[in-house]
Amino acid sequence: MLAALAAITFVASIVNGAIGYGFSSITVPLALLFLSNRVLNPALVPVEVVLNAYVLWVNRAAVPAILCRVLPIVVGLAPGVVAGTLIVSHVDAGWLKLATFSLLLPLILLQAAGFRRPIRAERTVGLALGGGVGMLYAVTTVSGPPLAVMLNNQGLAKAEFRAAMGVIRLAEGLMTAAAYAYAGLYTRESAMLIPAIIPSVVIGVPIGAWLIRQVDAEAFRRVCMSFDAWIVGIGLAVLVPALGIASAATGSALLAGIVAVDLALLYRFFFLNVRPVPQPSGEIR
Repeated sequence: MLAALAAITFVASIVNGAIGYGFSSITVPLALLFLSNRVLNPALVPVEVVLNAYVLWVNRAAVPAILCRVLPIVVGLAPGVVAGTLIVSHVDAGWLKLATFSLLLPLILLQAAGFRRPIRAERTVGLALGGGVGMLYAVTTVSGPPLAVMLNNQGLAKAEFRAAMGVIRLAEGLMTAAAYAYAGLYTRESAMLIPAIIPSVVIGVPIGAWLIRQVDAEAFRRVCMSFDAWIVGIGLAVLVPALGIASAATGSALLAGIVAVDLALLYRFFFLNVRPVPQPSGEIR
């Protein structure tokens, strides 16, 4: 189990080093196939705090340009984190996994589809988004996809995008770490996972930073999101019959549908060359 987690987090760290997020969105769908949220999440959150602090430090020069724009999201995180921590503490592990996969799937497919729609009222939307992202992060430790959908639409430069992700994700990590501690979610079982994760992060992040300079960044991101979609599909296909919601055949049909949608999106991107058009920065009001 520890070897599998180390391999998964190594790949996830490469993705995070390349595009500035993706560590949890790659790790969680795979690791939940053999771990529960209640064990996995408390191991990932401290690692993500350090990882996002590093991302923020590297892109610190861009922080003044984005701080006022992301502040509403940061303010909105707190109530969402509290609600998400209560869910992790009290919901059955199997149903929590199902909720995690169900929440992640549309967000991943939006990323794979290259969704672009600039948001004008950033402050109003940001406050509501912060609450949703805070709850999503506390439940799943994933927040990259919804944040990327919004920030990619707002015309941020690369360094500004990474700085914005760093500020928001560091804040949510610190809030969630405190909430988990208060709820008593840190256990010896979770702590034993951390030594398998840290070397993967230390080695993987610099590799990702080097790799993204050698390949097309948008193509790399799409492939990563497609991989995520398939893993989430497998998780749903396994959980649906296990929880008695539907038959194994229905689970397989669900997986086939997810794969078909993803393949259509990949064909649209690589063969029809349908790529998102950069949008101007949204007006803050």
